[in-house]
Amino acid sequence: MMNRKALLGVFKKHITDEIVVSSYSTASDWIEIADRPLNYFSHGAMGLCSSHGLGLALARPERKVVVLDGDGSLLMNLGTLVTLAAAAPRNFLHFVLQNGTYEANGGHPIVNQKVDFCGIARASGFSEVHGFEDLGAFDAALPRLLTSDGPAFVRLLIEQGPLGPRSYDEMYRPERREALRQELAKGR
Repeated sequence: MMNRKALLGVFKKHITDEIVVSSYSTASDWIEIADRPLNYFSHGAMGLCSSHGLGLALARPERKVVVLDGDGSLLMNLGTLVTLAAAAPRNFLHFVLQNGTYEANGGHPIVNQKVDFCGIARASGFSEVHGFEDLGAFDAALPRLLTSDGPAFVRLLIEQGPLGPRSYDEMYRPERREALRQELAKGR
């Protein structure tokens, strides 16, 4: 199992001009580790991180879109996997950080701790599916994943993070959305 902050440190090392979409606990840690204009935070959208990422991937096919989703969040919108596989955007990478809890809501356990997210992704139509629980192996694989064609689904087994109160106000400032819009406008 991996520590989320250490895992996000690996992402930071390899992320360049990709759009990174995240929400809740992962977004809170990601902003602390990699505050950048190309971050998109799904406000009040538990379960919709991958849907927001799909919209960005379809609208901006020239940019990779990296979705940092949670297992509880994905379970709230599991049908998105079928939609993602059908749309098949080549620039889409869906990373699911699996800790077995609805961490943002107090760490309540997800209903079935034995959910096979990789199996569900394959059955939904993803041809590239991976699972990692070792940080070194993931660090070695991430550069190839970021340059390969998607859509790809990657399950990352992580430890539960701190359950203390988190403030999401910083990530939802209007200035952040404007910075993202300006950064994306540069590419047009």
